[in-house]
Amino acid sequence: MKKSFLVLSILTGVIMSCNKNVGSSTVALNERVDTTARLVTGVGPGTFVSYGQGVTGSAKVYNKEGKYSLSLENFSTNNGPDLHVYLSKGTQPTDFIDLGKLKSTSGNQVYEISGIPDFTQYKYALIHCQQYNHLFGSAEFGK
Repeated sequence: MKKSFLVLSILTGVIMSCNKNVGSSTVALNERVDTTARLVTGVGPGTFVSYGQGVTGSAKVYNKEGKYSLSLENFSTNNGPDLHVYLSKGTQPTDFIDLGKLKSTSGNQVYEISGIPDFTQYKYALIHCQQYNHLFGSAEFGK
């Protein structure tokens, strides 16, 4: 019984720590993909699913002259101390590409993708708190 309480207390502390209003900017961004960029064929927009952190919006992959980018559109999330944006093979960040720190908790934002990921493998965009290994939200790309 004491072990269960201890585990629950630690887990609650970790989750609450990821909710602190530190980390990413809270100023709404309005970044846009270049108008000549095109959505990547076969990688339809994904809508974010939240894991208790208020994540909303969509994720889209664009290509311009062989360079790929991820666009978070109408995006919003709770803040956390070390939020990152990932392309991932699953809804858990075990095999992923880190696109960098989340720029802001709201608005439209664009992240460069290095290389040419296999989007038949990397089917998800994730918002993840690295410091506490806590998933805030995921978006699965459609077809």
